[in-house]
Amino acid sequence: MSLPKKTVMCIVGARPNFMKIAPIMAALDGLAPLSLIHTGQHYDAAMQLLFFQQLGIPKPDINLEVGSGSHGWQTGQIMQRFEPIIETTDPVAVLVVGDVNSTIACALVATKKQVPVIHVEAGLRSFDRSMPEEINRVLTDQLAQLLFTTERSARGNLLREGVEDHRIHFVGNVMIDSLFNHCSKAVIAKETLMKSRGEGAVESCAKGYAILTLHRPSNVDEITTLQRIILLLQQISERIPIVFPVHPRTNAALDRSGLRQKLAQIPGIFPIPPVGYLEMLGLLKKARLVLTDSGGVQEETTALGIPCITLRDNTERPITVEEGTNTVAGIALERVLSIVDDILATGGKSGRIPEFWDGKAAFRIRDVMLGWLDDLK
Repeated sequence: MSLPKKTVMCIVGARPNFMKIAPIMAALDGLAPLSLIHTGQHYDAAMQLLFFQQLGIPKPDINLEVGSGSHGWQTGQIMQRFEPIIETTDPVAVLVVGDVNSTIACALVATKKQVPVIHVEAGLRSFDRSMPEEINRVLTDQLAQLLFTTERSARGNLLREGVEDHRIHFVGNVMIDSLFNHCSKAVIAKETLMKSRGEGAVESCAKGYAILTLHRPSNVDEITTLQRIILLLQQISERIPIVFPVHPRTNAALDRSGLRQKLAQIPGIFPIPPVGYLEMLGLLKKARLVLTDSGGVQEETTALGIPCITLRDNTERPITVEEGTNTVAGIALERVLSIVDDILATGGKSGRIPEFWDGKAAFRIRDVMLGWLDDLK
């Protein structure tokens, strides 16, 4: 497919990117020349199409169709396939979101080709360099000329790393734009459960349920860690049923470790296939609590006012703990069970919606970008 020249080239690659790019492209539509490149890092074609349809994202101008692989292989493949596109289309700027491999790969290529990089969701830090996403975040922020942050603490992180203050703009959280834009269209939890697990799951969850999302390599790649988590989930499920949309990475880990049968034998856990954005939103809205290792889910639960337990030892989104509904718990059994029991007894943290998480972040991005683009001319 031919690609128009001199556009702001927007990059998506994986599921978390889709919710971030949708409101940005909508806000800039008709006001700046845009093109959309999908790297294919998210390689489930059916789920990708569903997300694009539900979020109103235009069809990508080009899909690099990279697919799955190790971090090094995937990053390298994206760079190799993206470079010729940059060379032939000469974009005005490359806009990347989040912290996935597509983010750093396209930012590197653009920088080497002297194309300005815009980073949305800049400055977030877990301070854990064992996380591949942390490396992606730090390096992308060093390459970007224009950095949009979701919370005020991000500015301090960037300044300490030598990023010039005039390049940093606090605009709020575009993921929450998507959430507010689509909340009324969320598919109700009962319908999602019925389609995947039938009447028994609906009856079991009628008095309340927890949602589990799990995909971090540190949680699923090592058999002993995954075993510990399943034992933890078994005890939680004796208190409240758990609905578990299984990430492809976790699905493969369950097969590889031989733990799928163990999980299937726990009556209070309901594994379901990955679901669309509206279906997941419907499940989250009705949940009594959420267990996750996802950064995006920490933000969504804070916006929805749902108590969240993060099954990690750190978070790059501290505002969800300081102001929101999130508690960072790790996977220690007694600690997590204590937090679950408190939530079930008291309702857990109520929190509040953070500053600029108001559904208008994309418009603030638009206003800054349009002035910045004028200055480039």
